[in-house]
Amino acid sequence: MQTVRAVDANRQFSRVLKQVSQGEEFLVISRGKPVATITPVKRADSSHLAARKLLLNRLTKQETTGIRTWTRDELLKRLPAKILPE
Repeated sequence: MQTVRAVDANRQFSRVLKQVSQGEEFLVISRGKPVATITPVKRADSSHLAARKLLLNRLTKQETTGIRTWTRDELLKRLPAKILPE
C-alpha cells in the first residue's frame, strides 16, 4: 500500500485512479494522520453470485400477497414518533 498526502492525491487524482484500477492501494494522509484509503472495488466471488441467483429465482416465483393499499406517508405516520426523523 502506497502512502500519499491528500494534497498530492487531489492534484494527481487521475494517476492515482489509474494505479488503483491496476490493483494498487493508497493510504491518504492529511496533516500527518491517515484519513482514507483508496482501494480497487472487490468483485463478488462465485458463491455470492450463486446465492444471489437463487434468491432472485425464488423471489420471481413467489406469489404476491395483494395490492399495497397504503402510502409511504401513511406508513411513516404509523411508526412511533421517536423513530421518525425530525
